Amino acid sequence: MVSRELIERAREFHGHVCPFLVLGLRASEIAMRELEVGKAGLAESVGENLLAIVEVNNCFADGVQVATGCTFGNNSLIYVDLGKNAVTLLRRGDRKGVRVYVDAELLSRKYFSEEVNDLFEKVVVRREGSEEDVRKLSMLWEELGFAMAEMPEEEFVIQEVEVVEELERAPIFESVRCSKCGELAMATRIMYVDDVPMCLACADKAVNAVIGRGISKLSMPLYKVLRSK
Repeated sequence: MVSRELIERAREFHGHVCPFLVLGLRASEIAMRELEVGKAGLAESVGENLLAIVEVNNCFADGVQVATGCTFGNNSLIYVDLGKNAVTLLRRGDRKGVRVYVDAELLSRKYFSEEVNDLFEKVVVRREGSEEDVRKLSMLWEELGFAMAEMPEEEFVIQEVEVVEELERAPIFESVRCSKCGELAMATRIMYVDDVPMCLACADKAVNAVIGRGISKLSMPLYKVLRSK
């Protein structure tokens, strides 16, 4: 069962409580127990010794980050763009890991009321909800979120997995100064135009970005600077 304290920490991180945020917490706790590890601390986060692999970029992923301590910023969270509500947890040097998956359709049929599904469609999918609709959905979502904290373990698919290829630790690259904007960029994100270094933004090069639909190409420049303060 996910503690209220952990849910409140997740709320602070994520902005609200919702079912899949708590499911990310719950799935992570199951994986940590099966792998016999705790939340990543100093040694694990600096050394990237504990890795969490998430397969979706929604609320579930934030639950994983809060529960495991494996985050995007400490290079211990790996995002694989599969669109599945699943987390895999593993330790460096041990190719065996634990994957926990939850089936959104089965959960929706079993736990979500028609009112919740209709409000979700109106507020989130169609972006047509009123302020009252948003408040009502938020209230119902939170109720469902706390219910997910006690969801039976049998509702999750728990798999022992073996990593096919060892995942590299984050390499450290030198920085190169862009000749146009004057900003430093990682050397691997610099291209040379007529032997002059340029960052990808100044070179108008399309780049990969994680947006709502997953990993997609975005054209550069993404924005233009109006003025510097």
